[in-house]
Amino acid sequence: MPAKQSILGRIAQLTRANINALLDQAEDPEKMLDQMIRDYTESIREAETAVSQTIGNLRLMERDQEEDRNAAADWERKALAASQRADQLRAEGNAAEADRFDSLARVAIERQMSAEEEIASVQPTIDAQNQVVGQLRTGLDSMKGKLNELRSKRDSLVARSRAAEAQNRMSDAVGAIDVLDPTSELSRFEEKVRREEARVIGRQELAANSIDQQFESLEVQARRLDVDDRLAALKKGAGAGQISGAPAREGIEAPRSGAEPVDAELEESIESAPESGRES
Repeated sequence: MPAKQSILGRIAQLTRANINALLDQAEDPEKMLDQMIRDYTESIREAETAVSQTIGNLRLMERDQEEDRNAAADWERKALAASQRADQLRAEGNAAEADRFDSLARVAIERQMSAEEEIASVQPTIDAQNQVVGQLRTGLDSMKGKLNELRSKRDSLVARSRAAEAQNRMSDAVGAIDVLDPTSELSRFEEKVRREEARVIGRQELAANSIDQQFESLEVQARRLDVDDRLAALKKGAGAGQISGAPAREGIEAPRSGAEPVDAELEESIESAPESGRES
């Protein structure tokens, strides 16, 4: 009986549990629901075992009580039969045999009374067992309803958790790209190409300027060499009357040692010559 009372206490405690309040207090509602489902499942299994055992014991007591009831009824018939036989024998004048049947009737009545007492004594136990079975069945049905509620809440919670996780991953993926400009990646690539093209154009222009400068440098150098050659020939006196291989003009004498200064007209011509034709 204490074991059954313990089962009833656990059933009452579980059926009174406020699942929503427990979920609000839980750090991990999914794990808590899994644990509660295991607890409810185990308690239902124990309750079903207790109910089946209680029902079995109740049915045995009811069967024994029915046998006692049948026995009481049978002893009652036997007592009546013995009493009637005693009355018949006494009417026939056989008093001794009548007294014997009356004694048998008394024995039958005593056994009838014993069976009736047994029936009466076991009735409270049967009533109590019926009450326990009713409570166990009610609690069992309530626990099964709670278990279904737990499973439904767990499935809903897991589905919502997975949906939220999927939405979170999608948000992260969408946040990694520019949703306002789908061609942002192409724009960045195009800008990179434009920078490379500008760099190539700059290098080409720089290379062209460098070549032009080199040719200009060569021309200047060649002119300077020509001027130097002519100056050297001039300094040698150009006895043949030639400067840089050109014949001397008629009527113009070659410079003599200690020659007079260049006349004013020649000096003026030299001063008015372009800078590029003068030795730097």
